[in-house]
Amino acid sequence: MEELILESKGIKTDQYFIPPFELRKGELVVINLNGGAHYHYFKEDLADIFTGKISNKNVTIFQPLTFVKHFVESRFRRIFYSTSVGEYLKENADLKSDFAKKIYETSWMNKNIKVKSLFGNQRKLLTLFATLSKTNNIVFDFVAVDPEGAKYAYKIIKNEVRNGGSAIFIDWSDEMKDDCTKYIAIEWLVDFTENKKVIQF
Repeated sequence: MEELILESKGIKTDQYFIPPFELRKGELVVINLNGGAHYHYFKEDLADIFTGKISNKNVTIFQPLTFVKHFVESRFRRIFYSTSVGEYLKENADLKSDFAKKIYETSWMNKNIKVKSLFGNQRKLLTLFATLSKTNNIVFDFVAVDPEGAKYAYKIIKNEVRNGGSAIFIDWSDEMKDDCTKYIAIEWLVDFTENKKVIQF
């Protein structure tokens, strides 16, 4: 049996229940939150739990998982000295890793291009490659990524999982239900169409 990375005995709040599951080396677990306006809020909550930023008594992390973060830049920096691709990698990637160079496989990409000028697909690849340069145990989503970009990135992640990594994909649909190791569907305990006030932002 492959090495255990994370064990969840089930995560339950007033709003939802995530059934129990285990994440082992070589596995890709999809957790489907079923879309909706609530997706982003609960996705961030779960990402923090799975990466250990928020403690949950029912979740045990045996090896650290890293969330593939979204590129965020302050308004001041965005206007006056926006981050370049090269600067981002220098600050966030292991430059000795092949993944730190992989973004440049795109013919028009270079280290001087400003990250703010990239489309969602390229931004996601940049942050994904930076993360994979340091670890292959990850938590990720595909916010602001189109279907083609998601397909390409998912293929890269699956390959890393096959090579001994592990991943949790927090999704908003069941599209990857048959293309993962384990599929977990959230069980909502509230009806958002009738009782929206139960969500405490």
